[in-house]
Amino acid sequence: MKMNYSNIYFIGIGGIGMSALARYFNEQQNIRVTGYDKTETKLTRQLKAEGIEVHYRDLGADVNILVGEVADTLIVVTPAVPSHMKELKFLQSKGYKIKKRAEVLGEITADYKTLAVAGTHGKTTTSTMLAHVLSETSLKCNAFLGGISANFNSNLLLEVESPWMVVEADEYDRSFHQLSPYSSIITSTDADHLDIYNTKETLVEAFEEYSSLINPEGKLIVHHAVAVGEELPRITYGIDTDEKVDYKGSDLELRNGNFQMTVTTPNHVYRDVVLGLPGIHNAENALSVIALCESIGMTMDEIRPALMSFKGVKRRFEVVASKDELIYIDDYAHHPTAIDRLIDSVRLIYKDLPIYVVFQPHLFSRTKDFMSAFGNSLSKADQVFLLPIYPAREEPIPGVTSEVLAELVQVQTEVLTPENAVKSLKNIKKGVILTVGAGNIDQLVTPISELIV
Repeated sequence: MKMNYSNIYFIGIGGIGMSALARYFNEQQNIRVTGYDKTETKLTRQLKAEGIEVHYRDLGADVNILVGEVADTLIVVTPAVPSHMKELKFLQSKGYKIKKRAEVLGEITADYKTLAVAGTHGKTTTSTMLAHVLSETSLKCNAFLGGISANFNSNLLLEVESPWMVVEADEYDRSFHQLSPYSSIITSTDADHLDIYNTKETLVEAFEEYSSLINPEGKLIVHHAVAVGEELPRITYGIDTDEKVDYKGSDLELRNGNFQMTVTTPNHVYRDVVLGLPGIHNAENALSVIALCESIGMTMDEIRPALMSFKGVKRRFEVVASKDELIYIDDYAHHPTAIDRLIDSVRLIYKDLPIYVVFQPHLFSRTKDFMSAFGNSLSKADQVFLLPIYPAREEPIPGVTSEVLAELVQVQTEVLTPENAVKSLKNIKKGVILTVGAGNIDQLVTPISELIV
C-alpha cells in the first residue's frame, strides 16, 4: 500500500502492534515517523535508536510541532488511548486524518497473501512460529508480530520480494474484521474481552464473521474445540485427543534435551518431530503451523528443521535463567486456560520440581469475569505470589482485588508488592519460578534472574 503522507504520528507508539507499524513506515522513504506513549520502555528506547522521535508527555495543542500539514499527516491511534486525551482532542479539532491501528494494518496487508492467526490465546507464538518457518524457506514472508521474536529480534519482518504476509488477527475491539486473510489459523475462542463482547456467544459470533473473510482459495485451520467456520473447508488439529482431527500430535516427551512429538497428518506419520519451544500449548501451535504450511504447498522436509530452530518469543515460555535445579520462566499468560496449559507444560517437562507462580492479574474486568477459574488454574502450582491487579485502561471495580482472588487459590498464597515478591523468592533453591501476566510484571525479570545466576 502506498501512503500519500509525509508524516505519520502514533498515539500509543510503545504498544507492540503500534511499534511494528511505526517500524514499517520508518523503513519507507520520505515518511517521517514520530509518536507519543505514556511510559518510556525498552521498546520505545529502541524506536528512538532507530530514528523515531518519541515523547512521554501529553502535549495538547503543542503536539502541532511534531506533526506536519493536515493534508499530508496521518494520525494512528491504539484503542487503549482515552478519548479525552488532550493531544487527540486537539488533532481531531484541526481536522487531521485519524485511523485506528487495525484499519491501517488492514490496508497494508490487503496487498499481500495474508496468513493470519486468530484466537483468544496463542496468537503471538503461533504467528511468530509461522513467520519463522516461512522465512527459512524460499517462500520467505513479511510479518507484523505481537511480540519480539527471538529469531528476528524484532516484531517486524520485511521481505520485499515475498507476496506472503503473516499477522495476528486481534479480536479485541473487533479489530480482526479489518483484515482480508488468504488463510487463517484460529487457536481458541475461549471467553475473553467480555468488557467488549458481554457474552461468549457474541465473541464467537465475531470469530464467525472473521472466518467469513477468508479467501475462497485459502484454508481455515482450527483447533478441534473451535466451533467456527463449520461451513468452510476446515482443517482441524489437536494433541492427544479422541476427536477425529486432520493433524494430530501424540507421544510428547522431553528426550535428550529436545521437546518432541509424533505428528499424524492426512497422508503420513512423522515421528520425533523436534520443537524449538517446549510446552503442550506450543506443540498444538506447531500442529497448526504444519497444517497451514502444507496447505500452501510446503513439505515436512522444509518444515521440520525450521520448527527445530524456532527460538520462541519474548515472554512466551521464555526460560530466562537456570542453575542446577532452579529454573526461571517468564510467560505472558493472562487467561485461566493459558495458565492451565502453562503449568501443565511445566509439570510435563520438570516432573519432580515444585512450581512457584508470581501472577499479576490483568484488568479488573477480566479478573471479575474469571475469578473462580483463575483460582482453579493457580491452584495447580505449589505456591502462589499474587501482585495487585494491573489496571491498564480500566478503573477499579469494587470487590475485585488480588486479596479476594487469593481466597480462591487452594495452595499457599500471598498478596505482595512486586518488591516484596522478589524478596520472597530469595530463599528458593530448587524448583521452577514462573512470572505470569500481561501487565508490567516483566519489570521483575531482571531482579529475579539476578537471584539465580
